Amino acid sequence: MAGCGASTSTTGSGRPGARRLRRLSRLQPSEACVDIGCGYGGTARRLAATREVGVIGVTLSAEQARHAATHPAPGVEIRVRDWLESGLPGGSADAAWAIESSEHMVDKPAFFAEAHRVLAPGGRFVVCAWLAETGASGWKVRHLLEPICREGRLPSMGTREEYAAMARDAGFEIVGYEDVSQRVARTWTICARRLARALVVDREIRRIGLAARNRIFALSFPRLIVAYRIGPMRYGIFTLVKVDPAQQG
Repeated sequence: MAGCGASTSTTGSGRPGARRLRRLSRLQPSEACVDIGCGYGGTARRLAATREVGVIGVTLSAEQARHAATHPAPGVEIRVRDWLESGLPGGSADAAWAIESSEHMVDKPAFFAEAHRVLAPGGRFVVCAWLAETGASGWKVRHLLEPICREGRLPSMGTREEYAAMARDAGFEIVGYEDVSQRVARTWTICARRLARALVVDREIRRIGLAARNRIFALSFPRLIVAYRIGPMRYGIFTLVKVDPAQQG
């Protein structure tokens, strides 16, 4: 895995829409769901409202949880927890998703193992992840992947093959995979333009955006766009199912 320094934050750009996530996870009314690395709870609220499901969101950020509490929604509960020690009962969820949060997990096999434990047999798990190109050459690692990890505070980025192996080892069946890298590259280009425009016209955004922590990540915008466009970085969406032992031969 390409990697460097550890982190507990999430960036949240280029995220797939709730409609795509709803389709991939095949959500049904009254199902119990888990949003792993839920951020401010936007996806959880949308899916709870449109599919009438119950969602427990897990985040490490007390600030995100406080913000979510100011925007309560029926069927949504946001908890401040480390996913690797979620405390959720085994077999208690029908579906789960992780949108750009697995990259921030130091122990990625444990990330998959905990999802497998929490899901009921037949439960669906959608993982949307920043991935490293398989066999990326040395200069791509040194000048693109490692700086992006460092500036984005990611412990590592795995490849598609590494994620697939970890999912299977945890007991999941891979039923789908999508590479949406080019679409995400366009999103990052739009984000960069909007940020540049906002920094010019909005003093408050200038103050927040130029804070040391945010400034470091903003430097990665051009790098991210290049990495997605020329290939060393991929955006993959895995659709997984916890195999029901009763249906195994």
